[in-house]
Amino acid sequence: MKNALPSMAAQEADTLPDESEFNLAEYLAMVRRHWKVVAAACITSTAVAGIHYSITPKAYMATATIQIERRTLAPTLSSQSPWLESYFDAEYYPTQYKLLESRGLAERVVKRLDLVSDPTFNPGHAPGRDAKGGPSADDDQAVVGGLGDRLRSGLAVEPVRNTQLVEISYRASSQAFAARAANGFADAFIDMGIEYRFASAGKTSFFLGTQIDGQKKVIEDKQARLQAFSRRTDIVTLEPGSNAGSNVIVQRLTQLNTSYIGMQGLRIDKEAAYHQLMTSPPEAIADTLQPGLVGSLRGELMKDEQNYEGNLKTYRSESPPMVELRNEIERKKRNLANVVNEMVEKARKSAYGAWQAALRQEQTLEAEIKRVKSQALDQGSETAEYNNLLGEIKSSRELYDKLLREQEENGVQARLQDTRDSNVHIVDRATVPGGPFYPSLRKDLSYGMLFGLLLGVATVLLIEFLDRTIKTSDEVERRLGLPTLAVIQDIADAGKGYGYGSRYGYGYGYGYGYGYGSRAAPAPVAVLTGKQEKEQTSRLQRKKGAAALPPHIEMVPHEMPRTQISEAYRSLRTAMLLSSARELKVVAVTSAVASEGKTATATNLAVVLAQLGRPVLIVDADLRKPRLHQLFRVSNQIGLVSHLTSAPEPEAIIQATTVPNLWVTPSGPIPPNPSELLSSDRMHDWLQSVRARFAYVIIDTPPALAVTDATLVGVIADGVVLTLCSGKVTREDARLCRDRLRQADVRILGAVLNRYRSARHGLGRRYRSYETYVAAQEAAAPEAGSAA
Repeated sequence: MKNALPSMAAQEADTLPDESEFNLAEYLAMVRRHWKVVAAACITSTAVAGIHYSITPKAYMATATIQIERRTLAPTLSSQSPWLESYFDAEYYPTQYKLLESRGLAERVVKRLDLVSDPTFNPGHAPGRDAKGGPSADDDQAVVGGLGDRLRSGLAVEPVRNTQLVEISYRASSQAFAARAANGFADAFIDMGIEYRFASAGKTSFFLGTQIDGQKKVIEDKQARLQAFSRRTDIVTLEPGSNAGSNVIVQRLTQLNTSYIGMQGLRIDKEAAYHQLMTSPPEAIADTLQPGLVGSLRGELMKDEQNYEGNLKTYRSESPPMVELRNEIERKKRNLANVVNEMVEKARKSAYGAWQAALRQEQTLEAEIKRVKSQALDQGSETAEYNNLLGEIKSSRELYDKLLREQEENGVQARLQDTRDSNVHIVDRATVPGGPFYPSLRKDLSYGMLFGLLLGVATVLLIEFLDRTIKTSDEVERRLGLPTLAVIQDIADAGKGYGYGSRYGYGYGYGYGYGYGSRAAPAPVAVLTGKQEKEQTSRLQRKKGAAALPPHIEMVPHEMPRTQISEAYRSLRTAMLLSSARELKVVAVTSAVASEGKTATATNLAVVLAQLGRPVLIVDADLRKPRLHQLFRVSNQIGLVSHLTSAPEPEAIIQATTVPNLWVTPSGPIPPNPSELLSSDRMHDWLQSVRARFAYVIIDTPPALAVTDATLVGVIADGVVLTLCSGKVTREDARLCRDRLRQADVRILGAVLNRYRSARHGLGRRYRSYETYVAAQEAAAPEAGSAA
């Protein structure tokens, strides 16, 4: 049961989703790993931007600044002039900006600058002659309109925020033409405003003169009618109100109108009250009229209904008490409905009667008003006509005087034309630009570099997305649900290729050609002499500038104990021993695929365990491609296979090594059936015997996905350490290896991330601090010796 708990916990961890939080350090590490891609993208994009700058035609921009004020051009003029700007008009300035961009203004600039005959702006123009042999018209509307549209293409109008200033910019391929066009637009806009306003003033003057003449004639006609009416009716002087009878009738009519308006409002209220009673619910009307009576009846009904519902829990509905109570409820309902209907009917009849009474009074007042109006018309028609004529003459004279004043003011405005006063002023005239506006070398290079950086980062993210390998310890824990026992840095970071040692001429990247029937022995290896090994190491030291380089990865903890790789293996030893509360004596080391460094992990783990001062045995259970006899330079004539297939005693296959407290059991001859031998009872008995003799037994096994040997050994071992090569093993292979071991109930102690490159993953700072500490210790050791 205890063995199942870690496996279940690991399976639960494997089902957890990936972390979705944004980790900036992780993305920066991705960029550092592929910095060459980002640099290449930046350089390429910057070069393309430089080429774009060199082949793009140069464009120049000139800017003129004008001020547009909200003010009256002539202070003596009336505010009623139609062309004056209103200060509170929100559409004024947007209208001015659109006028600056209009085609009409552009055509004015074309005519003002004589661009029709300008060969630079209009190269297709050629002076021609008409049918009579005379010169053709240069200001042809179609030609001017087309050139105006073309001229507008380089114009830009930009108002200065929170000011009355407007910047008129023009972009052209010629420096002088850019300044000429910008100033032309500013001058043409001022002239257009002046011409428009004075043209409007002329039209206004003509209109006012026509109206004055007509109004004068109207006044003369009305005065003649008034004189004729006075002679006909013998009315010489009659002021309104002098006729007493007429005044009494007017007062009577006023009183009737007041009463009629009041009665009309009362009738509307009564009619609205009646319609409200007709549309409102009867019970709501009854509650409004007599809330106490209806409320009490409804309360009694609700009380009987509650009693009925409560008695249903005790009596049946067919029982006499329940029937009687139900009849009583129905009677009270009918009584309540009758009372409500009676009250509502009474209220509706009363409201209808009040509405009809008000309507009759309103009709009576209306008839009386009509009668009084007829009487007033009969008695005061002559007076009213006389008064009307007097009023019309007075109004005509007022309008005539007003028109005369406006005509005089308009004349003052017309006389201001020579001053060319305008509400638009040129603040800064456009000057000839000293350099091109477009393209900009600084902008092109900046945008090119930025685009290259974004493209490079996007490419890096795409590469990382397509890369399915496991590269960091976080991925091991997050994607596999396995604890990371140690992270072994790549020895190439120390200035040497990551291999099993050049002294043996056997590279790290060998391939597994596993076959169950293969009996081929490994190829012979060339062993370097001590002098050759020293020369090779010296060359590497001179090349990298390193103080001392390990000859091969497997023996680093023994040969160079004060290095970060040696410390990493000691961390592996500590983590492995603390990974379980049970005793760990037999530990198997395997990997998912070939060339992940499982043999190096097993060898160095055995070395650091032996450094504890306790006996350690390392067993070469890779019966297909054994290598421990090459690493420890022992004979492979007899070994584990010899004991499992013949009679050698267990002590005969155990050989001492140059590492104190470390013994090795080589594989022996390569058998045809490695899996059967490793799963035999003899193998189990032999492990029991060495378990009693040695403190720790480390077993090197083949890759778990290639063959089943590692699974068979892991079943009889106390635990398995899974070696994963950073940047080589894929997530799928690692998961498949983990699942195969778990299916066989193999206890996985954790994973070792091998061949980890700090520069590649951007996490080397944590190791450099340890190197500084070690370097300080090594520097202190010689001083202590000299002092002694």
